[in-house]
Amino acid sequence: MITEETVKEKLSQVNYPGFSRDIVSFGLVKGISINGEDVTVKISIATRDPKIPADIYKAAREALDAIDGIGQVDLDIDIQDPPQNAGSGAAGGGQVDKQGIPGIKHVIAVASGKGGVGKSTVASNLAIALQKSGAKVGLCDCDLYGPSMPTMFGSNEQPMATADNRIIPIEAHGLKIISMGFLLQDDSPVIVRGPLATKYTQQFLRQVEWGELDYLILDLPPGTGDIQLTIVQTVALDGAVIVTTPQEVALIDARKGTAMFAKVNVPILGMIENMSWFDCPSDGERYYIFGQDGGKKEAERLGVPLIGQIPINIETRECGDQGQPIALLPPERNTVSAAFSEVASKVREKVEPA
Repeated sequence: MITEETVKEKLSQVNYPGFSRDIVSFGLVKGISINGEDVTVKISIATRDPKIPADIYKAAREALDAIDGIGQVDLDIDIQDPPQNAGSGAAGGGQVDKQGIPGIKHVIAVASGKGGVGKSTVASNLAIALQKSGAKVGLCDCDLYGPSMPTMFGSNEQPMATADNRIIPIEAHGLKIISMGFLLQDDSPVIVRGPLATKYTQQFLRQVEWGELDYLILDLPPGTGDIQLTIVQTVALDGAVIVTTPQEVALIDARKGTAMFAKVNVPILGMIENMSWFDCPSDGERYYIFGQDGGKKEAERLGVPLIGQIPINIETRECGDQGQPIALLPPERNTVSAAFSEVASKVREKVEPA
C-alpha cells in the first residue's frame, strides 16, 4: 500500500539543484494525493531559471517511479515569479515568503565556500568601514559553530532581553552585534543539529531589537549548509559578498558559494580577495604568498566585480586579537584600513539608489 509517508520519503531524496538540501525540507512540496496506486504531487518553485523545475521534475519522477507497485505519477509543478527584493528592488528567489527585517534598509550576506579565508575578519571590518562612512550598522554572526565576533570586538558581555523577550544586541565600536559567542559560557561548544541551528539563526534575525539600521551584515558560516540556505530562502537580501583567497583550492569553493546565491537569484555585489599579498617590512618586497590575482581572474570568469584586494599583515591579526578591528585605524595611515574603506564605498554604490 502506497502512503503519503512513503512518497515524502522518496521525495526527500531529491535535492534542490546545486544544494545538499532536499525539496521536502525546503517546503516546496505543497500537496500529495493518493488514489489507489496513482500519486499526484504538487510542487511550488519560485525561480526564473527554467532548468531548475526541469531538473526537479526529472529527479522527482525517477524517485517516485522506484516505489514498488506505484501506478500513474502526476507531478504538478507550479512555477512562480520570485518576489522583488525588499531592500534594493533586485530579484529574489527560492521560496515565495522572503521578508525584509523591520527597521533595516539593507541586508548583506558575507559568505565563503570554505573556512580559513578570513571571512569573519572581512565581515567585521566591512561593518566598521560602513559605520565610519556614516551608516548605522548591525552585525549578525550567523556562524553558530565558530562564533568569533566576541573576540574580534573585545567583548564578553551577555545580551539582555526586553519585557517581550526580544534580544538586545551588544554594542561595540558603534555597531550593534549579536553572536552565539555572547550567549555561551567560557569555551562551551555549540552542539546543535540542523533544524535547531536554523531556528537560532531566525531568532538572531527576527527576535533581536536591531532598531533602525542602514545595513545589517550577516557573517555566514563557510560552505552551503542549512544555515546559509535558510537565510537565502527566507530573508530578502540586497546582495552577497564572496570572500576568497587567491589560491585555486579556495577559488573552487568560492565558485560553489557564488553558485548558491545565483540559484536563488541573490545578486552578487562582488568578490573580495583576502590575503592578496604581504609587504615585507624588512626588505620592502611584496610577496604573493597564496598566488597572484587569483580572485581577480575568478571574478572576471564569473562575471562579478572584484571590489577589494586585502593585504595580509601582522597588524590585522593583532588588532583582531585585541578586539579592535583594523578598519578602526585611519585609512591614510594603514593600507588594510584603506582597502576596507574602499570596499565599503563600492558596496554602498551598488546597494543604495543613485
